[in-house]
Amino acid sequence: MKRRSFITLLGGAAAWPLAARAQQVEQVRRIGMLFGQTPNDPAVLPRIAAFLGWTEGRNLRIDTRWSSDNADDTRKYAAELVGFVPDVILSSGTIAAVAVQEATRTVPIVFTLVGDPVGGGIVDSLAGPGGNATGFMTFEYGMSGKWLELLKEIAPSVKRVGVLRDLLSTGVGQFGAIQNAAPSFGIEVSPINVRDAGEIERTVAAFVRWPNGGLIVTGSRSAAVHRALIITLAARHKLPAVFSNRQYVTDGGLISYGTEYIDQYRHAAGYVDRILRGEKPADLPVQAPTKLELVINVKTSKALGIDVPPSLLGRAGEVME
Repeated sequence: MKRRSFITLLGGAAAWPLAARAQQVEQVRRIGMLFGQTPNDPAVLPRIAAFLGWTEGRNLRIDTRWSSDNADDTRKYAAELVGFVPDVILSSGTIAAVAVQEATRTVPIVFTLVGDPVGGGIVDSLAGPGGNATGFMTFEYGMSGKWLELLKEIAPSVKRVGVLRDLLSTGVGQFGAIQNAAPSFGIEVSPINVRDAGEIERTVAAFVRWPNGGLIVTGSRSAAVHRALIITLAARHKLPAVFSNRQYVTDGGLISYGTEYIDQYRHAAGYVDRILRGEKPADLPVQAPTKLELVINVKTSKALGIDVPPSLLGRAGEVME
């Protein structure tokens, strides 16, 4: 489905905060958008639709680039967007945010889906970003303990948990939060690095030599790259697994708890609106996610021999049959 048709279908349900004033704006504003996903990703189109509320071609011009998480393409497209001299650039993902900031220190940047903007050097601090970038984090470390709680709730027999993490992103902090919460659930946790497919397969194979195991897959680009493999290994070894976002569950994972991406784009739209009206990114604090979603795949639970508690099903934002 083409982007314009999809937006029309939604009928403006997720319109920009500025939409109410759009009729009064005569100046055409230019926005660059750099996404780390591919245009065929079914999760991307709703994010764009949530962002739009102006009339493209009348008072808004949008230049969109998709880098498919390719670092070289991301840098190339970031420079290309900066060359258009936009009023603001919206970026999606850590790689895209870093690439845009490397390309410009003057054009305002609003980022989404960045795990650790301070650790990644994108902002000085969450409260005072400094520079030309601000935006919205994908994770708040308190979520990590919730993953452990959900795993124990859906699979009470679990005593050991393998935590798939990326040492180059937010994996260390997320693992630390899980490790701190583990004693209260009587669970032993072990790290599983996700640098490459071979390491994931070897470590998971070693982990399942002992019984009562489960998995937590923390959020990272590396885990997303190896998403199909991780889901396959969990199914093969009959491991209940909690994931950091709904795409894993859509692809056959058991349960996810994480940021509602469309909500992030709604909030990002508000920041873009404020910047277009004269505010500076340095004065807008980086925000943690405010809307989280719980998604459960009942078909997968049956394949694993798990009866999902009715109380958990009742709390789910979506139950996939």
